[in-house]
Amino acid sequence: MDPLVREEVVRFMTDEFGNAGSRTHEFGNRAKRAAQEARDRIAKAVAADRDEVAFTSGATESNNLAILGLAEEGERTGRKHIISSPLEHKAVLEPLEELSRRGFEVEMLPADERGWTDPAALVAALRTDTLLVSLMHVNNETGVRQPIEAYCAALGDSEAFFHVDGAQGFGKEIDPLKSKRIDLISISGHKIYAPKGVGALVMRRRQFCPVPLTPLQYGGGQEQGVRPGTLPVHLVVGLGLAAQQAIKQHEQRKEACLKQRDRALAALMPLEPAINGDPMACMPHAISMSFPGVDSEALMLVLKGQVAISNGSACTSHEYRPSHVLEAMGLDKPRTEGAIRLSWCHMTEEVDWEGVAQSISRLL
Repeated sequence: MDPLVREEVVRFMTDEFGNAGSRTHEFGNRAKRAAQEARDRIAKAVAADRDEVAFTSGATESNNLAILGLAEEGERTGRKHIISSPLEHKAVLEPLEELSRRGFEVEMLPADERGWTDPAALVAALRTDTLLVSLMHVNNETGVRQPIEAYCAALGDSEAFFHVDGAQGFGKEIDPLKSKRIDLISISGHKIYAPKGVGALVMRRRQFCPVPLTPLQYGGGQEQGVRPGTLPVHLVVGLGLAAQQAIKQHEQRKEACLKQRDRALAALMPLEPAINGDPMACMPHAISMSFPGVDSEALMLVLKGQVAISNGSACTSHEYRPSHVLEAMGLDKPRTEGAIRLSWCHMTEEVDWEGVAQSISRLL
């Protein structure tokens, strides 16, 4: 966690432990004001309004609410066509599978070796009965930025709702998520150095009309009626402050991540790895690469104790299977099986990249 965020979270777990839903005393009022300030900070980061932000437990819940929450609207209107991409996180793909089981038509746009989907394919796939388009902001395995601005232009004045899983890009690439054409944005706290277990769903109104989401849970009128439960004020405050810090320190954080990336590549590129995804579209803080003839499990073993790396998404690391993202990009089996994901942040301590390269070289 960001040190300032950690201090604020602890303060609201100890000194300011009021319930934001309690309006009859000052403890509750102070908690409500703090939660509203957090809501304002998140809204400002994406050029939204305070009442367009609903707090959740993280981007997985936000994705489920955005996708499954539109099912009733689709059934009511007969618009049951959904467009997405095989590059998406499981927190998008699995809710889409559920809608497919319920009779919705889910169309997957093709991905290419660059690690993104061509906006022209989106234009070609749009129909009058398209209910939802769900495409991520930044891929969680390759770090490749998706062309969100082009997707927005492709959608134009289509009635289809546009959902963006912004977990990996929120607070790191600012302008694309400010587009008014994006109806729903999923946000995760721990990706911007807030605590785990908190996130948000931005629900932009269209011509003053809210996105017609049906809640997935019931038991209270909190969060614009779409997500009941007592607000975890300490987590919410942490997310709000983290969002503010991300915007305030954006350039410094980007520069620090680029320097770490440059050092990593200077040490590793002489080993001739294959970069998975378009390097020109890759975010400064993450990269996916494969080393010829080397299995990713062997790489993780040889680097144990030097760096903590993975061969896929943390959400699926309990059972290793070749990355669905890299397979969707059309990469061959040796390359997908040899892929590792490296990531860092502005707070990452100095890494002995030369030592990492030496360890890898012993496997080549």
